[in-house]
Amino acid sequence: MKISLIAYFSHMLFVPQASQSSFYRGQNLRFCPRFLRQKIIACGMEISMRKNMGRFSKKLLAAVLCVSLSAGTLAGCGKKESAGNNSTENSRSDSESQSTDAQQETTTQFPDIERKTADEIEINPEVIDVTTFALPDGPEESGIFVQPIEDISDDFIRGMDASAVLAVENSGAKYYGFDGEEQDVFKTLAEAGVNYIRLRVWNDPYDENGNGYGGGNNDVATAIELGKRATQYGMKVCIDFHYSDFWADPTKQYAPKAWKGMNLEQKSDALYDFTVTSLTDILNAGVDVCMVQVGNEINKGMSGETFMSSVAELLKAGSSAVREVSKAAGKDIQVAVHYTDIDKQGEVAKITADLEKYGVDYDIFAMSYYSFWHGSMENMQDMAEYVQDTYGKKVVIAETSYCYTSEDGDGSGNSVSGDGDLVDGYDATVQGQADMLRDICAAADEADIMGVFYWEGTWIPVGPADADNSELWEKYGSGWASSYSGSYDPKDAGKYYGGCSWDNQALFDFTGHPLDSLKVFRELKYGATAPLAVEKVPGVEVFCNVGAELVLPETAQVVYNDKTANREVPVVWNAEQIAAIDTNIGGSYQVEGILQDEELDEEYRTVVANVEVKLINYVVNSSFEDSDTSMWKVVYNGKENPTDYQVNAKDAKTGETAFHFWSASEMDFSIEQEVTGLEPGTYQLSAFSQGGDMLSSSVLELYAVADGVEYTQSFELTGYADWKEPTVTDIKLTGDTIVVGVRMKCNGGSWGTVDDVTLNRVGE
Repeated sequence: MKISLIAYFSHMLFVPQASQSSFYRGQNLRFCPRFLRQKIIACGMEISMRKNMGRFSKKLLAAVLCVSLSAGTLAGCGKKESAGNNSTENSRSDSESQSTDAQQETTTQFPDIERKTADEIEINPEVIDVTTFALPDGPEESGIFVQPIEDISDDFIRGMDASAVLAVENSGAKYYGFDGEEQDVFKTLAEAGVNYIRLRVWNDPYDENGNGYGGGNNDVATAIELGKRATQYGMKVCIDFHYSDFWADPTKQYAPKAWKGMNLEQKSDALYDFTVTSLTDILNAGVDVCMVQVGNEINKGMSGETFMSSVAELLKAGSSAVREVSKAAGKDIQVAVHYTDIDKQGEVAKITADLEKYGVDYDIFAMSYYSFWHGSMENMQDMAEYVQDTYGKKVVIAETSYCYTSEDGDGSGNSVSGDGDLVDGYDATVQGQADMLRDICAAADEADIMGVFYWEGTWIPVGPADADNSELWEKYGSGWASSYSGSYDPKDAGKYYGGCSWDNQALFDFTGHPLDSLKVFRELKYGATAPLAVEKVPGVEVFCNVGAELVLPETAQVVYNDKTANREVPVVWNAEQIAAIDTNIGGSYQVEGILQDEELDEEYRTVVANVEVKLINYVVNSSFEDSDTSMWKVVYNGKENPTDYQVNAKDAKTGETAFHFWSASEMDFSIEQEVTGLEPGTYQLSAFSQGGDMLSSSVLELYAVADGVEYTQSFELTGYADWKEPTVTDIKLTGDTIVVGVRMKCNGGSWGTVDDVTLNRVGE
């Protein structure tokens, strides 16, 4: 899970990525409050590309974007991108594929490490008395509705990442069972149907004085203690090796302190030794390890290595270590490799092709899938099926979650607010959280995915939101990062340390009592019923073009906790409010309505229609979503066309497609459309554009030609996702035709996209 988003590439490493995530453009800024999502500082770029690689190829060599997050911001996982031929990584020789750390201290001497084999590894596991809980054999009564998933296997992974539990408990927080009595949280998880626990492991999450970095202070000893408790209640364990001293994710993959200065061979040996030693200790403690992640969200590298040829060597070392320990233990421990930003097949195709190319030995392709960052469930299924069908690998969802409230539990802010971050159809309620978890499991089961791990569903607040909980976070590591982490990660964690930003996505409330949504795991097969109740009456969105008749819907939807009971109810709208709307000018309005059903409680009898009177956009295929682009005319100077229509939602203002440009050579081009059949009057033209690496001599213009007169507006592009909206106003038309367009003269290596070209009639 990414925690703390400090450096997210505007032009990402192996493949195009607006995970880049827009920075999740509101999406994968996991753990990042919305007011900070625009705090991006460009740090510098190097360009070495070929035709049609565009901005994506350049991403391989781009410097990091620095994203400043506030105290308590976590950075989720996340998060993506296009086809493999956009990367220049494979063009580099192995001799060039050393990490920055390795290059800094090539003369440092390290003792040789003799890799142990199965014959040299001693496994004598401690015997742990195990208590198990059976799944129900029929539907249950609950506080929520759960639709059954027919024929789902009892072996389907119903997993939970519970890495922060010990730190939370040490901070004084308590966990309770469904009966309201205090009890071991792992017992509660097992009772709820959880059958697999995932635990992250950092090499050395402490400073030189023994102060923990936070985030659970998840060293091997912590994994042993938590793993034994999980095993005690019959749950299997997945060990998630980050091969870092603190958070590893697409934004950062720092090598452990002890590995600084190592070359690739030395680092591979050290990784092998750490894996063997740690996994041996965990197994000897009696922990029932059945899966091991070699790395965590390694899209952009691992342990300080960035090029795939080097990362592959580390992966092979880790996999080999797991195989040897597994053989020594007489267990079939599955090896998983873990990636995020799986919403684009190009990203997944590139990753899996590289794993195959470099001969990485693994069993499971593990994916982070957060519905609010990583696209539709259908697309997630497609990615999983691609991996299965192409390479014959198993797939598991290693991380997912959803919020049950928009409230903050510890005063540190939430990474997902529960407002604009929600997925349509899933409210920030316990029922909404349960629906999301159930539906992800259903989608996974349909796609033959092994199962689902919920990320940190036990990470609850260690103090109230109106209290200063920093002392607890600092002392016990129960926040996402402590100030002590600054010695390891000074640019992000060391500046913006704080509490938990995930508490509103836990499956326990702020006081440690389990939510009904936790029981979804045990209720997947047969479902659950609850007293039927209204969840909400959603507002109605109404759009009306200027000059057109305003028509409001005759009914409004009533949403129930059992979604199958949803129904349409007649509504009477406020006539005075309707009459006050002037449809001859653009604007936003609200109209109240009364649902005509006396059986509804009074609080659910009112509905609001949000009315937007929109100016008509006369540009055809204005957002380039239609594959027929014949209405657009592209003119360019030079031998090769530097433009294309790029399908990549991260680089589009709206939709999935935008007009894209990039070339290694100087560019001189325009794109325009002749708009006909217009009425005389005054018009306004606008467009959105983003891009970068422009020299000051570059000329970028939005233009319109009406009645032989040209109107222009120059603009500049200043970086990825920094959208500019040049606007040409007061365009006078006496005829019926306006030519609209964008022209650019810019240096080789610059790049960008244009989207949402709009021409409105704004006056007589």
